[in-house]
Amino acid sequence: MSDQNAIEMLRHEAHALAPEEHYDFLLDEIGDASIVLLGESTHGSHEFYHARMKISQRLIQEKSFDAIAVEADWPDALCVSRYVQNTTPSEHLQPKHALDKFQRFPLWMWRNTEIVKLVMWLQQHNAGISEHAQKIGFFGLDLYSLHSSMQSVVQYLEKVDPAAAQQARARYSCFDFVAEDPQQYGYATSFGMKKDCEEEVLRQLMALTSDPGQYLRHDGPVAADELFYAQQNARVAQHAEAYYRSMFRGRDESWNLRDTHMADTLDALRDHLGKQKGRPAKIIVWAHNSHIGDARATEMGDHGQLNLGQLVRERYPASESFLLGFTTHAGTVTAASEWDSPAELKQINPSRRDSYEQLFHSTQLGNFFVPIRSNRYLKELLQPRRLERAIGVIYLPHSERLSHYFHASIAEQFDAVIHFDETHALHPLDRSAHWTMEDAPETYPFGM
Repeated sequence: MSDQNAIEMLRHEAHALAPEEHYDFLLDEIGDASIVLLGESTHGSHEFYHARMKISQRLIQEKSFDAIAVEADWPDALCVSRYVQNTTPSEHLQPKHALDKFQRFPLWMWRNTEIVKLVMWLQQHNAGISEHAQKIGFFGLDLYSLHSSMQSVVQYLEKVDPAAAQQARARYSCFDFVAEDPQQYGYATSFGMKKDCEEEVLRQLMALTSDPGQYLRHDGPVAADELFYAQQNARVAQHAEAYYRSMFRGRDESWNLRDTHMADTLDALRDHLGKQKGRPAKIIVWAHNSHIGDARATEMGDHGQLNLGQLVRERYPASESFLLGFTTHAGTVTAASEWDSPAELKQINPSRRDSYEQLFHSTQLGNFFVPIRSNRYLKELLQPRRLERAIGVIYLPHSERLSHYFHASIAEQFDAVIHFDETHALHPLDRSAHWTMEDAPETYPFGM
């Protein structure tokens, strides 16, 4: 099919988005799915975060979803969960301070104005729910938090079993030589300079999970939650140890370990929440398109990489999951120029001629929804591989073709796509001198 015919079909089959969209058609598409994965093609676009928040609110209110799980570290996100579930004193704590634990690059991914709005909404929603087990949680799926997760395990055990805490401290002392930089651990163990700590983290995880009853001296969901949180931190420590060791053996192996950890964490969270609620838990996931779009439909899969979206589809029936991608043609984005450098407000290059983004832009529909799973015409239309753009925490516009584009079949990646033709930079809470409004349009961040 020619591009012009494809454009005409998209114009006919896609759903234009209203300025204040309520996403009724999307909820119909999602149906009875209990795992809804919401993507983003950049880690720094206001529209993606805002849309995911609106969609999540409706899923929670109208389809009884139980939690939001995000591409963030478990201990940091857990502080947000405690705040919105009112399990920590919060009378004098402003919503933005619930994000104070997010101190690792990139700060803006979770320390931004849209997440503050989400935190406020979750707290208000939970305030009207009396039963703790029914309150909505906010959880992290990632594994970078080696040290803070180990510290959290020890802190939990100090409260319930001081002798076990001493044992945990001794096991985790294996990592003392790397201070706060786990990459040093990976380097030293990969090149034989230090013995690895694989056995120690595994033993600690087994100690927390083999006889959980010994830690549940108090009945109730809060005690069960605290044990689960500690067990999950022990799992993070185990998987992070393997991840940092794998970093020097190749990108594919470390990527696969990370996304498998995300999928395992999602499974563990569903199991835990399901036991509390007496039914299968329903979870919303926020992560980059590269994690939630099925890797088998992309160059990633061709090179041996898997991802969270693929694993969800493999582990659950098709009706249980829904994968929603987001794309953009142009605008501005919050991103860095290199790892661990300050956030900048950057212009996004207009999409390439041979990309999906350009195809969507050429419809002149502006912002619109593309149903794929339910529309056989669009599924066939979007089957052939084209270039697709992915902007992470680093954006390099001058090398964009090599740095940010890959070939994919968007029809096989996602069950649906939302396209925002022009997006605007996410507003960070920690704005540096490198993030300026000089190049932003007067209508930022709403584009109206």
